[in-house]
Amino acid sequence: MPSSKRTALTALGAAAVATVTTLLPSAQPNATAAHHPTAHARPIPASAGHLHRVDATAPSSTADCQAQSGTDCYGPLHYRTAYNLQPLYDAGIDGTGRTIVIVDSFGSPTVQHDLEAFDRQYGLPDTQVEVVKWGNVPAFDPTNKEHTAWAGETTLDVEYAHAVAPGAHILLVETGTSENEGTSGFPEMMDAIKDLAAKGRGDVISFSLGATEDTFAEEAGRAGDYHLLQNLRYGLQAAAAQNTTVLAASGDNGATDKMLDGKTYYQQREVGWPASDPLVTAVGGTRMYLDDSGTRLSPDEVWNDGNGGATGGGISRVFARPDYQAGVAATTGANRGIPDLSMSASPQGGAWIYSSYDPAHTGWEVIGGTSQATPMLAGVTALADQAAGTRLGALGPRLYPLAQGQDADHPHGILDVTSGDNSAHGVTGYSAGPGYNLATGWGTIDAYQFVKSLSGRADL
Repeated sequence: MPSSKRTALTALGAAAVATVTTLLPSAQPNATAAHHPTAHARPIPASAGHLHRVDATAPSSTADCQAQSGTDCYGPLHYRTAYNLQPLYDAGIDGTGRTIVIVDSFGSPTVQHDLEAFDRQYGLPDTQVEVVKWGNVPAFDPTNKEHTAWAGETTLDVEYAHAVAPGAHILLVETGTSENEGTSGFPEMMDAIKDLAAKGRGDVISFSLGATEDTFAEEAGRAGDYHLLQNLRYGLQAAAAQNTTVLAASGDNGATDKMLDGKTYYQQREVGWPASDPLVTAVGGTRMYLDDSGTRLSPDEVWNDGNGGATGGGISRVFARPDYQAGVAATTGANRGIPDLSMSASPQGGAWIYSSYDPAHTGWEVIGGTSQATPMLAGVTALADQAAGTRLGALGPRLYPLAQGQDADHPHGILDVTSGDNSAHGVTGYSAGPGYNLATGWGTIDAYQFVKSLSGRADL
């Protein structure tokens, strides 16, 4: 399910469309009716926020948000300062020549128009979003809560991937089946990714979605039976074969997550897939405290709003610890641990987005979740690909040696987050601390230093 948490704001807007291509999954070997079980209904994606309504027809300053709702609100210029992105842009590193693939169910009919409104507000260059409709994507219905939830997710994903890497090409894959829990919409998504990989399309893939690992066993009808999940990995494997980086959100429900009904929480520690897959870089969430210029007022913390919204993190039941995590075996044990890195996610220090897909819900709003963190890190990865002059592929084998090898003369741009935990929904989570942990991974980043070290471009 999409992981973003939102609070509604008011009014502006009109519609526009991006360049659209329709591909029929019936022509693909993995796209069969058997991949779309209908024996039990899945719920509408959960995306309820925990903030007060903020009335505005344009983004407010952080000070005004504090005065009106007691929360913070940030935009691209705040993040440009907070993550030290400007030196990269000054050096001509803005993602030019790289393609970020964003995958969402249903998409948004106004994604191009909304991105252009967002760009005008923040002085960003426009870009043409390439939309690939994978198969039979239904016409958008603003009265359908599933459609509007995914349209909001799509808006966030596109606007913040573009905000971080304004020169990168955005390729939005819209599928016709909602991904909620269990297999649900994953077959179409994996088919689309496999098809794009075969065509050499996409340097970075961003999934702001996921399903709890144990919902696949629930769907299979037997505890510990994850064959339905294992059978869906072909899209990730195809991307890996093309040296494409895949990122996925670690989730918004702390150290647990939802059961197959999409409503009930497991009362045990859980993680979600595809974030838990060793082929994927899992992206967790932090709470930032910035002034109106984007300068940090205090160190980042684990995102945990105390009302159930918290960054996902923990240990996979499905996947063994990959070789690149051997150095953190004392933390993960024998299995894959997530997340790997974290970026801003808290709705209480949330990001402004603009949307107009719903006439009754049009304008500026503040949103958060690991759905925000993931496309932002996708943008950073596109910058690193450009700097390196090549696709960097899976980040894990590069990230972990970097994080373990910093010294004063070779800063790697990976910054500890040492405060907070991801306990939520009655399940005790994991605490942050120096080095690797299961709340924020290695922590967060100074993008300038991180891109330099990840790309090997010490000259930047």
